Amino acid sequence: MLRPCRSGFKIGPLLADRAVVAEGLFSALKSAARSDAKVFLDTPETNPEAIALARRHGMAPVFETARMYTGPVPPMPLERLYGITTFELG
Repeated sequence: MLRPCRSGFKIGPLLADRAVVAEGLFSALKSAARSDAKVFLDTPETNPEAIALARRHGMAPVFETARMYTGPVPPMPLERLYGITTFELG
């Protein structure tokens, strides 16, 4: 999904079984934004393919966060997660 944010647009969630699929989805979504607009992708540090995708598109880290849990870490397919929905929702 591509959605407006305070400054530019954010892509997320971005889920894919393979990096090439994530690349295609990201490119298609990015092309729907205005050409002069900033586009953001919140990538999980645990997926190196997601970090590589962002770098290929000229993106650089703006800030970092930590994920915290009160119990066990829930099972998540992090290798398929290229962009989280939003940090604001957790």
